[in-house]
Amino acid sequence: MTRKERITHMENLFDKSNEVVRQLRQAIADFQALQPTIDELDNYYKTNWRADFEADEKGKLPADLKRGVLSEDGLWDLLEEYQQLKERLVEEE
Repeated sequence: MTRKERITHMENLFDKSNEVVRQLRQAIADFQALQPTIDELDNYYKTNWRADFEADEKGKLPADLKRGVLSEDGLWDLLEEYQQLKERLVEEE
């Protein structure tokens, strides 16, 4: 590999690394800003979710209503995954 090729290669690695670090920094900031939303979803899961789920099971909700939040495992899985990622970030510090 010539000097020029080596520098070009390293420059490409440098650019890629900078971009990934920038994206991760933004993703961490977005993740941290998500806490109030997660808190609201968690509160919903603990309070009203079951009644809404049962109403859906009984066909009491409009057919065209988007209801992914009512899937049996979807919300719980999201809350668990959020907690696991949060713990992982704390471990890395």
